[in-house]
Amino acid sequence: MEVTLIAVVGVASIVAVAAFSQRLGLAAPLSLVVVGIALSFVPGVPVVQLDPEWVLAGVLPPLLYSSAVNMPAQDFRRDIKAIGGLAVLLVAVSTLGAGWLLHLLMPDIGWPAAFALGAVISPTDAVAATSVGRKLGLPSRLLTLLEGEGLVNDASALVLLRSAVAAMAGAVSLWGVAGQFVFSVAVAVVVGVVVGLVNVRVRALLDDTVLNTAISFVVPFVAYVPAEEFDASGVLAVVVCGLVTGHLSPRLLRARDRIGEAMNWRTLAFLLESSIFLLMGLGLKTLLDEAHAHENGLGAGRVILYGLALTGLVIVVRMVFTVPLVALVRRDARRAAASKPLIERMQERLDTFDLSERFTPRKKAHIERRVQRTSADIDFRLTETLGWQGGVVLAWSGMRGAITVAAAQTLPEDTEYRAQLIVIAFVVAVTTLLLQGLTLPAVIRTVRIPGDDPQRLREEYGRLVTEMSDAGVASLDDAQESGDAPPALLDRVRQDSLIRPRDADSEEDRKRAAAAFQGIDDAHLVYLRLRLRVVSAERDALLAARTRGSYSSRALQGAQHVLDLEEARLEQFGDRFEE
Repeated sequence: MEVTLIAVVGVASIVAVAAFSQRLGLAAPLSLVVVGIALSFVPGVPVVQLDPEWVLAGVLPPLLYSSAVNMPAQDFRRDIKAIGGLAVLLVAVSTLGAGWLLHLLMPDIGWPAAFALGAVISPTDAVAATSVGRKLGLPSRLLTLLEGEGLVNDASALVLLRSAVAAMAGAVSLWGVAGQFVFSVAVAVVVGVVVGLVNVRVRALLDDTVLNTAISFVVPFVAYVPAEEFDASGVLAVVVCGLVTGHLSPRLLRARDRIGEAMNWRTLAFLLESSIFLLMGLGLKTLLDEAHAHENGLGAGRVILYGLALTGLVIVVRMVFTVPLVALVRRDARRAAASKPLIERMQERLDTFDLSERFTPRKKAHIERRVQRTSADIDFRLTETLGWQGGVVLAWSGMRGAITVAAAQTLPEDTEYRAQLIVIAFVVAVTTLLLQGLTLPAVIRTVRIPGDDPQRLREEYGRLVTEMSDAGVASLDDAQESGDAPPALLDRVRQDSLIRPRDADSEEDRKRAAAAFQGIDDAHLVYLRLRLRVVSAERDALLAARTRGSYSSRALQGAQHVLDLEEARLEQFGDRFEE
């Protein structure tokens, strides 16, 4: 009964704090941490202790999967170098720097334990940063970098943590750590791809939204467990599985299944994220009591000072690292500008010369697709740049989160000064979360970073919708030639395509609709069949545009959302009509 009461009060508190945070314009994770810290010192509030393994193996996989499914694979691919630098190289540099400073401050703990804590505090949590950034209109590319970093850096940090813990028990060489890292990444990628492919293929066979969503809830663990059994990175396998699933879902899964799954996953992710941030704050009093009980000559004041020192280090390291990272992105933009004329000449040759004599149709299509994608990538680097304003925001978005605290609690029980190390990790997490999280809006406003150009997005979306609508209308030509439907009904289907006339709801339009259905047996079924044919052609055009990379992810996602709603509505109407 007590557990049930705690769960009910916890969910109610999360919803209340989140709603209150929206009114104040604050990120909900920040408010939840503050509320949790305040409640931890209130007498009578029950102590809720969650096994850290449950957080890392039970909460982290679904959270990463939920984010990865919604991450456009196109954006992830285009910024893979920058994301890899933030999620792998910066994590390694932060681990080494934090380990060195901690060993300097606490030489008794030894190098392996120092690097273990360095690995614990190295990964960032992008939840607070992205929630603030979206409200304040950060450009899409910067949000992609933050989200991509948050997806991958947990895997890098946990691999380094595992190597550091192994070094506590015996000798571990640098080459051994590097080899383990490469092996862990390779196996995780293979497992993630296989599970993602099987996941989409199996769920495509189901004709029930509830069953489809139920399977999706266990997919993260299906990817996580095998990878961990192979001594690879389970969280990276989950991320890869989510990226594969998100990329293939529009092609293989029904629209109504994806809409229902998205809503359920959004609710689940909100509750899981909010719960771990609230529990993170609630755990402060317990951590301080444990550190006081195992003081070992190291008082709470010194522990907090050490935590603040490490906080300053990781902030400075990220700032310094961001400078060459932004320079690398801008260098890629200059190279893209230099190579654009060459790609344009290649495109002209493809349009001018007939390649059918030299290449098979499949090879020719592959060449054309590669050239189109390369041209689109160049346009992306020239259009969506990352200037010094983006670099400043990126450098100040290094908040740590509850995963840092949970990972610290996985340190072996016999670790010297274990309780103090956990408190240090907590200080780093809370300080970065509150200091950077609360001041990030002011930083964004101060640097005046330009967001996405709304005029360009509207024009791009209009071109995409027009291209899809043309493909949908063209799919009706066969029906018109074969006489499967009368011209009046075909005209009605054309009018109800993705782009609708402004007077669609006028009296004249309703009269035309009534005339179209008169005198036709099963007219509604014919109409639904034709409309679904149009939607299918529009989806094919959308997926072809996504493959070419000629439109931004925001335009593609907006058009896909409209198309999903239309397809789900038609399918639901068809089911009711057949009943």
